[in-house]
Amino acid sequence: MEYYPQTELDVENAASFLGISVQRMQELMERRVLVPNWNEYQHLFRFEHKALHIDIGSVLVQKDNGFSLILGFPKIKRAMLLGPAIKSNFGEIPRVAVEEKMNGYNVRVILLDGKLVAITRSGHVCPYSSEKVNSLLDHNFFTENPQLVVYGEMVGPDNPYVPKEIYRIESLEFFIFDIRHKNTGLPLPLYERRSLAEKYGFRQVRLFGEFDIQEASDMIQHIIKDIGRRGHEGVVIKDPKMVLQPIKYTASQSNCSDLQHSMKVFNESGRDFIFSRIVREGFQSVEWEESEEEFKKRCLRLGESILRPMKESIIKVRDGDRVAEEFTIRVKDRATISKFEEYMRRLGMDIKFSEPKIVGKEYVVHMIKINKSTSDKTLAMWEGQLWS
Repeated sequence: MEYYPQTELDVENAASFLGISVQRMQELMERRVLVPNWNEYQHLFRFEHKALHIDIGSVLVQKDNGFSLILGFPKIKRAMLLGPAIKSNFGEIPRVAVEEKMNGYNVRVILLDGKLVAITRSGHVCPYSSEKVNSLLDHNFFTENPQLVVYGEMVGPDNPYVPKEIYRIESLEFFIFDIRHKNTGLPLPLYERRSLAEKYGFRQVRLFGEFDIQEASDMIQHIIKDIGRRGHEGVVIKDPKMVLQPIKYTASQSNCSDLQHSMKVFNESGRDFIFSRIVREGFQSVEWEESEEEFKKRCLRLGESILRPMKESIIKVRDGDRVAEEFTIRVKDRATISKFEEYMRRLGMDIKFSEPKIVGKEYVVHMIKINKSTSDKTLAMWEGQLWS
């Protein structure tokens, strides 16, 4: 394992940069609100808890010439009823823009010490994602716009978090959905961002169009139905000037796909994660004024997404197997594999990595994540224990 010298935070200058006292800065460190990343990224300090109005997952970058703050992506609230939500949240503007919400995992990208690094939602630096963005993104953007942070979605089958085959992507691609300023987190207006991303050849989430407030709900309903038929996730509804906060809305098929995955590993999945998706189905059914036949189809889709994967997991354990998830990654640098393996281990993941296979000019690795909690709970039921 490579040795990296420990980096200490310059507490006095960090406090000055954040506009707080040295004592308050020391408290944040002692309480582990602000903690260093690992290995060569120890000079990136991530917020493990919200503090100073700075969200969880934000990252304080310490460099020889000072500090910068990479703010976490603001949580986008969800519309349960499209019509009322649009009127309530965007009533003061005449039109809204609608972009696709893609089903992957989001990262923030910055240039650091001559290389691009991908920062996850929690504020960690993912070695796998970092290798990918270095080959997918034009570095000139970051040298010519050092004050900006790129936010985007990693999508495709070679995905260690959310593998999806629905976008007809061969391996893994990065789609820009936001560009924001360092330190303030202020976003670029939507069309300015799209123009800048296009200039550097970045792939972007799809823009469905801009709609008058009065017609937006009906137009988005048609978009969502088409998205659902294709198995995609949903939309994000935005103020084109990016002054008002965006809201998101998802297709029924996406809700059910999420449930299908979560019920396979039912004892690992949070109750709120499951319950919120069921509630969405009820509100959507009512707002769309579904016929009895359409409603029954929704009920069947919802019920099957909950019961079938759980049934399959129960049978799997009965037959002596463990409940597990399978993933694939594809890298150019073999060293990325060992870095990613260490990264997942540090996150507490029980994952088995296969030996790398050379495919073309890349290494392909298959991973199996054992879902211990669901496996153990199910086995206990088969052994006669009672649910408590």
